[in-house]
Amino acid sequence: MSMVSVDVTQNGSVRSIDTLCTAAEIDECLSRLSDRQRPLNIERQRSCDERSLSELSMGLSPHPFSRNADNSFRFMDHPDGVLTPGRRSGFNTPRSPNVFETHPMVAEAWESLRHALVFFRGQPVGTIAALDSSEENLNYDQVFVRDFVPSALAFLMNGEPEIVKNFLLKTLRLQSWEKKIDRFQLGEGVMPASFKVLHDPVRNTETLMADFGESAIGRVAPVDSGFWWIILLRAYTKSTGDSSLAEMPECQKGMRLILSLCLSEGFDTFPTLLCADGCCMIDRRMGVYGYPIEIQALFFLALRCALLLLKQDAEGKEFVERIAKRLHALSYHMRSYFWLDLKQLNDIYRYKTEEYSHTAVNKFNIMPDSLPEWVFDFMPTHGGYFIGNVGPSNMDFRWFCLGNCIAILSSLATPEQSIAIMDLIESRWQELVGEMPLKACYPAIESHEWRIITGCDPKNTSWSYHNGGSWPVLLWLLTAACIKTGRPQSARRAIELAETRLSKDNWPEYYDGKLGRYIGKQARKHQTWSVAGYLVAKMMLEDPSHLGMVALEEDKQMKPILKRSASWTL
Repeated sequence: MSMVSVDVTQNGSVRSIDTLCTAAEIDECLSRLSDRQRPLNIERQRSCDERSLSELSMGLSPHPFSRNADNSFRFMDHPDGVLTPGRRSGFNTPRSPNVFETHPMVAEAWESLRHALVFFRGQPVGTIAALDSSEENLNYDQVFVRDFVPSALAFLMNGEPEIVKNFLLKTLRLQSWEKKIDRFQLGEGVMPASFKVLHDPVRNTETLMADFGESAIGRVAPVDSGFWWIILLRAYTKSTGDSSLAEMPECQKGMRLILSLCLSEGFDTFPTLLCADGCCMIDRRMGVYGYPIEIQALFFLALRCALLLLKQDAEGKEFVERIAKRLHALSYHMRSYFWLDLKQLNDIYRYKTEEYSHTAVNKFNIMPDSLPEWVFDFMPTHGGYFIGNVGPSNMDFRWFCLGNCIAILSSLATPEQSIAIMDLIESRWQELVGEMPLKACYPAIESHEWRIITGCDPKNTSWSYHNGGSWPVLLWLLTAACIKTGRPQSARRAIELAETRLSKDNWPEYYDGKLGRYIGKQARKHQTWSVAGYLVAKMMLEDPSHLGMVALEEDKQMKPILKRSASWTL
C-alpha cells in the first residue's frame, strides 16, 4: 500500500507528487521480527527501501539519510545538507489539502495552534503557552522559548518558516537586554525564559517585555532557553536550506555569547554543566540541582548544532576548538558515569566506599545503601537509561523522559545505548506510558522524601505535574526517538493512546496518577505545546525525513571505549 503526497504552491498548482510507505506497512514488517536484543530491522517495499529516505525528502544533499548495518536510520549532517522548503506533511491544515485520510484531531489541533499565535507589529512571533480562558492567565499568556519549540517544528514541517524566523530574531534581540534580578546582573548571553507583547492603546505602540527569571516562581534563570534557541536555529536551517539567517553577524554573536557562558572554565572538575533547581522544563524545586540529565543532553545537542552553524572565521574557529574538546569530554563522562543497566546496577550494589587515588572504581563515593529499592525491579534484563544526576556521593536514579530522548536524538547515547533505552521504555510501557503518554520522570517521590525534596510543593505532589505526571508534549520526543531507533510501531501505539483522550479533555497541560488517568489537578487546558507535540509526532510518523531537523548521527571520533559491560551483552 502507498500514500500520495501532493505539495501545493500558494496559488494552488500542484508542484510535486511523491510515493511513501505508510506506517502501517512498516508496522506489518516489524511485527515479523522477534529479536528484541538488537536494533529492529525495517524491511520495506521497493518504493521505500531502494529509493531511500534521502530521495523521499526532496533536496537533502549530500544524503543525510542512510542506513546502518542493522538497517536502522542514520542521519549524515553537513552544513550543505539541508531540507528544501515546500515539502509539507499533507495533513488537513489551512496550508495544505486533505490528501490523506487522517484523524479528525489533526484539523482541530491546527486550528488551536493558529489561534495561539502571537503577533508583534503585524508579524507572528510565537505562540502563547495556553488558551485556557477559564483560569487566571499568570504567565500562560506569554511566549516561552522552550514551549515554542514543538510549535516551531510543526510550522517548519508544514512549510511555514517565516514564523520561526521571526521568533528567532526577536528572542535574539532580547538577549542583548540588560538583565538584573534584585540588583544583580545576569551573565551576557542569557536567553529569556519568555516574553509577551505589550500594547499601548494611547500611543498605539507595541513593545516586547522579556522575563529572564525575575518574575518566575523561585526566581531562577532558564539554562535551557539558549540551548533550545541554537537547536531551533539549526532546525530552521536544515528545513529551509536558508543558511543566511544563521550566518547573520547577530546570530553568530548570539551563539558565541551562549557558548561563552557554558564553556567558561571555573572550579568544576566535571565537563557537565552545573545548574540550579528549576532551570529547565522542571522549573520548580524537584531535587535536580547539580548536573541534571535534561540540561546535559540539551547542552550536548546544542554544542553539536553550533558546530554546524558557526562560521569558520577567526572568532568561530576558536569556539569550534573549544566545543570539540568539551564534546569529547562530555560524551565520555555521560556515557561512562550517567549510564545505568543491569550490569552497572550490580556493580554499584557491590561498591566499596572511601576509595582514593586514580585507581578508585567508585569514583564518586556512592554508598550502596543509597540505592532505592524500586530501581532493582524497574531495571529490565535488556535495557538501560541515563540516570537523572551524578555528583559527589549522589546518584539520582530517576528516569527522566526528555533527557533520555534528547540523548538518543543528539547521539549522546551510542547506538547500543539508544536501543537499550528503547528496550527499557517498551519493557516498562505501563509505568512510563500508561494511559496517556508520557511520564516526565519516574517514579514519583512521596511522603517524607517529597516534603524534603520539593519543600512541600502542593503542585508537585506524588504522580502530579513534574513529580511523575504525564505530559502529552513529550509525545513528539518519544516519536522522534522511536523513528531514529527503527521502532515506529511504538510511536504509533503512543499516538493512538493520546488520540483517545487529548481532544476530549481539551488538550490539558499534564495528567495525574500512576497511569496518567486523570487530568492534572492544576493543569491548564488548551495547552499549546500539548497541541503542537501531537502534530509534530503525527507529521514525523507520516514523513520520517522530518526527523533530520532534530536528529544527529553519532560522531565516531567522540566514541569512548567503555570498559564496563552493557545491557545488550547480557
